[in-house]
Amino acid sequence: MEWLNDDEYCKLTGLHMSVIDEMVASGKLNVKVEDGVRLIDSSVGATEVVVPEKLKELSARNTQEMLVQPEFVEKTIGTIINLHEKVLDAKDETIEAVKVENTFLRDALNSLQELYDEDRKTIHTLQEQLKLSQQEVEFMRRKYKLMWNKAIDEHTN
Repeated sequence: MEWLNDDEYCKLTGLHMSVIDEMVASGKLNVKVEDGVRLIDSSVGATEVVVPEKLKELSARNTQEMLVQPEFVEKTIGTIINLHEKVLDAKDETIEAVKVENTFLRDALNSLQELYDEDRKTIHTLQEQLKLSQQEVEFMRRKYKLMWNKAIDEHTN
């Protein structure tokens, strides 16, 4: 059991001094007087009396303030449904845009594949031509060498 003076109890509970005085007068708080200072039992008032009373007071006030008119509920539901429809429309538009983009990318990929195939054929053709040219150069070199060897042999004889 912890005893607090009036100021400390006010800070602990957040209540005004007039409310505390009323609670003391009605016997809802345990009080004792030592050396001319009124002390209040914090365990009883803070947990058993103050909070439930404050909650009852707030609950009664909020119940009166929170009455909702049917028109407000209808408008709110209508707004939610309208927003939901807009979200669905946006989703459909997004899906359509993604489909168009995928088609474009697929076409671009097909075009690149065709270009790659054509380039590969061109490279193959050029490699074949290079092989033939190398064979022809080798043949001409051998022929040239034979001619010069024959010419040298004739010249030396």
